[in-house]
Amino acid sequence: MTSDRYNARDAEPRWQAAWDEQAIFATKNDDPREKYYVLEMFPYPSGRIHIGHVRNYTLGDVIARYMRAKGYNVLHPMGWDAFGLPAENAAIERKVAPKAWTYDNIKAMKKQLRSIGLSLDWAREFATCDPAYYKHQQKMFLDFLRAGLAEREKRKINWDPVDMTVLANEQVIDGRGWRSGAVVEQREMNQWVFKITKYSQELLEALDTLDRWPDKVRLMQRNWIGRSEGLLIRFALDPATTPAGESELKIFTTRPDTLFGAKFMAIAPDHPLAQAAAKNNPALAAFIAECKQRGTAQAEIDTAEKMGFDTGIRAIHPFDENWTLPVYVANFVLMEYGTGAIFGCPAHDQRDLDFVNKYGLGNTPVVCPEGQDPASFVITDTAYDGDGRMINSRFLDGMTAEAAKEEVAKRLESEVRGNMPVGERKVNFRLRDWGISRQRYWGCPIPVIHCPTCDVVPVPDEDLPVTLPEDVTFDKPGNALDHHPTWKHVACPQCGGNATRETDTMDTFVDSSWYFARFTDPWNETAPTTPEIANRMMPVDQYIGGVEHAILHLLYSRFFTRAMKATGHLSMDEPFRGMFTQGMVVHETYRKPGGGWASPDEVRIEVAGSGRRATLTATGEPVEIGAVEKMSKSKRNTVDPDDIIGSYGADTARWFMLSDSPPDRDVIWSEEGVQGASRFMQRLWRLVNESAEAGKTAPQAKPAAFGTDALALRKAAHGALDKVSTGIERLHFNVCLANIREFANTLAETLARAGTRKSDLVEPDLAPDLAWSLREAATILVQLFSPMMPHLSEECWQALGHTGLVSEARWPQIERDLLVENTVKLPVQVNGKKRGEVTVASGAGNPEIEAAVLALDAVKQSLGGKPARKIIIVPQRIVNVVG
Repeated sequence: MTSDRYNARDAEPRWQAAWDEQAIFATKNDDPREKYYVLEMFPYPSGRIHIGHVRNYTLGDVIARYMRAKGYNVLHPMGWDAFGLPAENAAIERKVAPKAWTYDNIKAMKKQLRSIGLSLDWAREFATCDPAYYKHQQKMFLDFLRAGLAEREKRKINWDPVDMTVLANEQVIDGRGWRSGAVVEQREMNQWVFKITKYSQELLEALDTLDRWPDKVRLMQRNWIGRSEGLLIRFALDPATTPAGESELKIFTTRPDTLFGAKFMAIAPDHPLAQAAAKNNPALAAFIAECKQRGTAQAEIDTAEKMGFDTGIRAIHPFDENWTLPVYVANFVLMEYGTGAIFGCPAHDQRDLDFVNKYGLGNTPVVCPEGQDPASFVITDTAYDGDGRMINSRFLDGMTAEAAKEEVAKRLESEVRGNMPVGERKVNFRLRDWGISRQRYWGCPIPVIHCPTCDVVPVPDEDLPVTLPEDVTFDKPGNALDHHPTWKHVACPQCGGNATRETDTMDTFVDSSWYFARFTDPWNETAPTTPEIANRMMPVDQYIGGVEHAILHLLYSRFFTRAMKATGHLSMDEPFRGMFTQGMVVHETYRKPGGGWASPDEVRIEVAGSGRRATLTATGEPVEIGAVEKMSKSKRNTVDPDDIIGSYGADTARWFMLSDSPPDRDVIWSEEGVQGASRFMQRLWRLVNESAEAGKTAPQAKPAAFGTDALALRKAAHGALDKVSTGIERLHFNVCLANIREFANTLAETLARAGTRKSDLVEPDLAPDLAWSLREAATILVQLFSPMMPHLSEECWQALGHTGLVSEARWPQIERDLLVENTVKLPVQVNGKKRGEVTVASGAGNPEIEAAVLALDAVKQSLGGKPARKIIIVPQRIVNVVG
């Protein structure tokens, strides 16, 4: 006899073992069926998965299981984004080797991921720190170098003088290194870069083809690439005011229409003109040094107080040789953007207005909003950046801003100084080349050698991989590879003389910018890809990951795919056909009476009246229920997936993650919600078993006709099948689960009417058509929830008497004729108030509808025995009765 209660602890490991033994999720590259590649962003092996991982991988797993059931050759692999600074920090703090720490974490996390029941092809697993992986990354670096897509150049970087390493913008906090606390310096250093800017326009235009990406992600990439059309203007300088007789200052502007509102020029602290002026001006040199003691992040620059230093240099207005503008060195101008110089029009740019208000330079409005009196239009603390007509602009007055831009461009293009036009139309991009050099040990070594005779020499292909030495120490600041006594010393491959290896390693974004291609054939030992396989299995049909990677990771991956195409490793431009960014898992916070934070497992929640109260389980002390926030260790509002799976089972966690909210929005974790998912899982188990018992007498062959109850159940089953299929394909998982619940209710009601509940004393004598439809409905129900609750579905599949695994079963065929409604339900209003509903045949005429409406008791009572004066029928929508 089947147990009344489903035992997840017993069933889940048993079915996971069965899947593994039969290798049913292994993908064959020579499978002739149409492929479907689903991929979640692979995890960093931190040591433990968090509940956000459960959500992310469950989303992908539902798609993978569904597409496999639909007959596709599904590729659903998993690997590890394994290089990075946390491993070095662990080496320093725990006195363990980064390699050992990383692989121990991978082992632990892999065990956790397996417990979720994911339909992954583990045979393709790799970690980016495997030499067998980064060997091919080094090969591609050399291919890019030969193709002109990689080069070495001087770049401005954030330098931590204590840790002696380059810091990313995100690692600079209030001008100090995130770990050492040292004041960060801006330095110029030789850095390896990938020439992503060669694809600026192509990367921008191709966003229009990615119609299965979220609009917000495409907009973020569009803004990051930052294409702008404008004018390059060569401002003449008064040579009497320049340090060495410099004659001009180039600026790029998208607002040449506002030239007559100019009040100052500003140059970056590291602009050549600023550097020249600082040589004989100690105060300016000190100001520039102060500017360098901050990060290079644009967000930090935008929010910092606007500071400037008047160099004494004067620029001449291009339309008036008697009009000069002061040239400031300013902390908000970056050398990396445009030409490293701007002209400031404060009336129409908030940053410029904040600057002139600080230094008392004033402002002149030159664009007046339509309908505003130019004589009374003034700017004080808020710049006006809208459209309007030109004012205070001489020959431009009265023009629209667009017309003024064109007029300025024409005039400055025709004016020549020193055989060069004063103005030149240009397209500028915010995007800069990708600096990949990192001064750290735990990363992919850059395969070049520095020779005093031959300069930079690529490592020969046959000498790859350049592997990391394992006998490193972290007792000195900086890069452990620099301190190694032997590793970096090598003979030059060209001249044989003494040379040194490059000790910088690659940015970990490189590792994750091509892993999806490697998954197509990770067994190829001689090349990064097998092109014919990669071109058949790619692009990724559905990619899933956090929105925090919407810019850099996705943009770098798009560049890398193009670079791999240029060097013969792929034959496509875009790596991801579909992109989905899931929301976070959030949890309410709990503050103890003393002010500290309590974790969810320390708190008991009780419903008190219309509200909820929390107490500490151990002491009974009251706890303040705080805001719902992103899970974090600092607020202790995290949930351990192992605890949830151990208590309720993986299927419960999966179901809850999918059911509570749309997958692109945050899901609020709650114990009540998890308990509700667990109860529903038990309800499904009972419902399927009762259906199996009722369907024992069903004929094998499909009956020729069906009675009312049987037909209604079949319509509900195929209607749910249609809705869930569509919902999965549209990634509307929470809607799918609602449809499954609704169908389960219908099945339960049908069983109740048939008298098949175990509590019924009389063995039901079911008609063959109803028994057959109950068995069909239960089978469809199990297949509907199998992508979400795969372990429970396998157990239910066996209970229904099916052979094989539901994970290998084909998705049910929808009988479309059952989706056609023969009746329609119309709301009925009497004198504007809804009084009931009437069900009529879909093709019923007005006389039949009127007769059915007037027969309703609610309508009779509302009319008080009087005849209706008028009946208004809106076909297929509503009936209005006027009394």
